[in-house]
Amino acid sequence: MVFITPLLQIPETEFTWSFARSGGPGGQNVNKVASKAVLRWHIAASSALAEDVKIRLALQQKRFFTQDGELIIMSQKYRDQERNRQDCLEKLRAMILQAATLPKKRKPMKPSRGAKEARLRVKKKRSQVKQGRRVALEG
Repeated sequence: MVFITPLLQIPETEFTWSFARSGGPGGQNVNKVASKAVLRWHIAASSALAEDVKIRLALQQKRFFTQDGELIIMSQKYRDQERNRQDCLEKLRAMILQAATLPKKRKPMKPSRGAKEARLRVKKKRSQVKQGRRVALEG
C-alpha cells in the first residue's frame, strides 16, 4: 500500500513499474544498471481515488497523462533504482495531495464606495480633457 494520507491509500497492485538505463550521474556504471524508474498508473480503473479528485488531477497534471488516461511518472534523479522508485511515489503523493484539496469558492464582491468615487473622478477628468479638445477645435 502507498499511503497518501491516513484515510487515502493506493494498493501497489494498481501500479506498473518499468526500469531503464538512466542518463544521470553514475560514470561507467550508468551503462550497465537500469536505475531509471517509470511508474504507470491507469487512474480511471482505480477505486482508491474519488471521481472529483481524479478529474482535478487530470486537469492539473495534463502533461503526465497519455491519451488513454494513464498517468506516467519517471525519475532518474538518483543512482540507484529503489531511490528513484521512492522519488516517483513522492511525486505521485504530491500530485494527489494537490488535487485532493478543494479550490476556494469565489465570493462575488461589490466595489467599495471609495472605488466607485475614484472611478467617477477619473471619468470626469477624462471627460473634461476631451471637452477641452473639442472647444479648442471649434474656436
